[in-house]
Amino acid sequence: MSHKVLHICLSSGWGGLEMYPSRIIPELARQGWQAHGLALAGSRVAESFREAGIEPLTLASKGRALLAAGRVLAYLGAQGVDVIHCHKSSDLRLGALLVTLRPSLRLFFTDHMGVTRPKKDLYHRWAYGKVTRLFAISEATRQRNLAAFPLPAERIRRLYLGIDPAPYVPRLDDPARAALRRALGVPEGAVAIGLPGRLTPGKGQEVWIEALARLAEASPGLAWHGVLIGGLTAEEGSDEAHVAALRRRIGELGLEARIAFTGFRRDLPRLFEALEIVCVPSRNEAFGLKVIEAMAAGKAVVGSDSGAIPELLDVETGRLAPPEDAAAWAAALAELADDAELRQRLGQAARHRVEKDFTLAAHVASLTREYENPKGAEGE
Repeated sequence: MSHKVLHICLSSGWGGLEMYPSRIIPELARQGWQAHGLALAGSRVAESFREAGIEPLTLASKGRALLAAGRVLAYLGAQGVDVIHCHKSSDLRLGALLVTLRPSLRLFFTDHMGVTRPKKDLYHRWAYGKVTRLFAISEATRQRNLAAFPLPAERIRRLYLGIDPAPYVPRLDDPARAALRRALGVPEGAVAIGLPGRLTPGKGQEVWIEALARLAEASPGLAWHGVLIGGLTAEEGSDEAHVAALRRRIGELGLEARIAFTGFRRDLPRLFEALEIVCVPSRNEAFGLKVIEAMAAGKAVVGSDSGAIPELLDVETGRLAPPEDAAAWAAALAELADDAELRQRLGQAARHRVEKDFTLAAHVASLTREYENPKGAEGE
């Protein structure tokens, strides 16, 4: 085996799915694998490959991808690549065609989104039939995968995502942390309650805002400040109409002075240092990357009791609340905001859980074992 892999992501968007290949490329290199990339010309994905140190093969459009099969096969042959890894279901058309034309190739697919409807028609049976291994990023998505995909159970494996915990270790001294809090508009002595992620429907910002309003009403003497972390424009991955709706609701509730929008930030590990509590109120996370990032930073985390988040958080490492229940969210925030010792205890346990179960090194080691096994390893 050549220990070379081509990651295919023909997406013009920018989110966790699109970020994944470039996130793992450095760790693949550390573990002896050479990564190659296939992306749309001019896309953020293509740019991310370059930022990770590789020059991707590019296609002009997704619609003409199948016509480029010969060019891609020639590239694979010239580079000695015999493993392909797809990240969007639509890209499997090209991946399956490549395997059909060159059966020695091994095809892997990660379901980053969590399938929502059965895919067992003739086309999907052909396409998924070419997949060596399908990776589900949580047990919640794996159960849906088992019901939806035309694959035997042994070819669908749960493979949790991972992060490098090192960047999330606190490094700011007290003056630097105080300066960052001031820049975010957090008053001295206030409990900073953050919500990181794309500002799009489904991410739960609405229930978080309602919960903060209830917190203000129920605990008028409690000093807190809300921090919404995420891009404000479509170019930054957010829904501009949704952002406008959030601003309107904050205004209606009279919380303009108590909730700040940071805009897109590249320094999330440092922003976590300015917060006491991190919230992830998404309705149906397929995994919950922001959850484990906040856990690695040693933060007290409140997450939605839905999707895959309960696989990451428990009563020893954080708190869970129903994604549509603002009163439950307000109660969880009140408990944590009023107890610094509890926040510290949960944060320490959360950091240890990430170091034990959710590191990028462990994720890539499991991934490369699958790449290397010609028959496909069985079990979890």
